[in-house]
Amino acid sequence: MVSKITKGIKVVVKVHYAGQSLQLNDLFNFFNYEISIENKSSNTVQLLRRHWLIKDSLNNDVIVEGEGVVGKTPVLNSEEIFEYTSGCSIMGYIGSMQGYFTFLDLNTSEIFHVKIPLFNMNIPKIFN
Repeated sequence: MVSKITKGIKVVVKVHYAGQSLQLNDLFNFFNYEISIENKSSNTVQLLRRHWLIKDSLNNDVIVEGEGVVGKTPVLNSEEIFEYTSGCSIMGYIGSMQGYFTFLDLNTSEIFHVKIPLFNMNIPKIFN
């Protein structure tokens, strides 16, 4: 588990290995990650966008950008928490993800980025 607070928004990430799949002669490793976003500021904020950098040990870098998360653009009042689960696949045995969320402060109309801390995606049997 990793966490980071940016501008009063706390992001916590937990990652879980979900298995392998062979697709068109390429082996993919799948990971699920749980994200918790807590508004520790006194203002109301809305999550607008996400930006991810996904890396693997085979030097494959993928950037994923888009509106909201899992089809939602949640509004968080002070002390509220939004949680979601998503996933990704990598071709190597080791990978990482990091990025940022774009938020709108509904009190001040300020748009700001909240850092998603780097987290590793490792196949458990590789390190046992």
